[in-house]
Amino acid sequence: MNEQNEQKAELLLYGEVGEESGDGYVSGTAFVRQLSEAERTCSRIDVRINSIGGEVYPGIAIFNALRRCRANVTLYIDGIAASIAGVIALCGRRVEMSRYSRMMLHNVSAGCYGNKRDLQEVIATIESLEDTLADIISDRCGMDKKKVKDTYFDGSDHWLTADEALKLGLVDAIYDVDPVPEDSTSDDIYHIFTNRLERELRPQNNQDMKLEDIKKIGRFSNCADEPSALNAVKEAADKADRADALEQENRTLREENEQLHRQQEEQRTQQIDEAVEAAASDGRISQEQRDTYRNLLKADYENGMKALQGMKPMRMVKDVLDGNAGAGGSDESPWEKRQREIREAHNR
Repeated sequence: MNEQNEQKAELLLYGEVGEESGDGYVSGTAFVRQLSEAERTCSRIDVRINSIGGEVYPGIAIFNALRRCRANVTLYIDGIAASIAGVIALCGRRVEMSRYSRMMLHNVSAGCYGNKRDLQEVIATIESLEDTLADIISDRCGMDKKKVKDTYFDGSDHWLTADEALKLGLVDAIYDVDPVPEDSTSDDIYHIFTNRLERELRPQNNQDMKLEDIKKIGRFSNCADEPSALNAVKEAADKADRADALEQENRTLREENEQLHRQQEEQRTQQIDEAVEAAASDGRISQEQRDTYRNLLKADYENGMKALQGMKPMRMVKDVLDGNAGAGGSDESPWEKRQREIREAHNR
């Protein structure tokens, strides 16, 4: 959201940082675009932050855009600046925290599905990102880079009050806002400031809005009269509706893909269990080898199945003799007969 006049603009980083925009989300691409637009007409830009963090790379894009912006930028942490949002706040510009806000720093998190090489590549990426973030924090507060890693990248979430952040040199000043309840959690603070913003931006009476009010919003500043302003509002609303519909469609597709992936994994696990148990039953592998072959099939299903299918079942002497049962018209099986002969020979 961007409200500006000829000299000053205000950008809001309220929500989770990511690739896409939506309710409760801030698109890194959209934010950088808004910053660039504001920079062309304004000498001063205020950025207000209330964010639990989000994706690292869109956050780094915002960080770099703020750092190289030619306007006079000041960042205000209204509520929460956690994870990558906390790093964005340390972009080298003046930053102030409200008395009741919180900053949080911690390790980079990531997920991976694959073999050990895939896992090693993800770990290397995490370590590289943490090295970059440690440089950013170290440059801001003067703390030794190794100490930054030992302090903030130890696997825990480190929540800092405004007073603590100021003492560490992470922020430049503290400003007063309406107080929050003393027992408020970080989640409470995030929602409190989000709700305050919504109340401030909500028109008290839609009938009282005038063309001058609409033209204060950057994208509508060139509207000549009320009809053109209404058309512009309608176009913006239609575009937002299409974006919401597309986001919902993408979310549905992602959920369906995740469900299909889970079903395929369950089916493959069942096939592996059945193949291993069958091989153990007919003697192709021993009972002790079952876990080994399960892991082999999980790592390389096709070649593992070929290996199992190429093995010959183990046949015992008893099975061979029993296979000839019925010869001679006797009820005694060949195996039982041979056992009896051995006992009789032994007792002579």
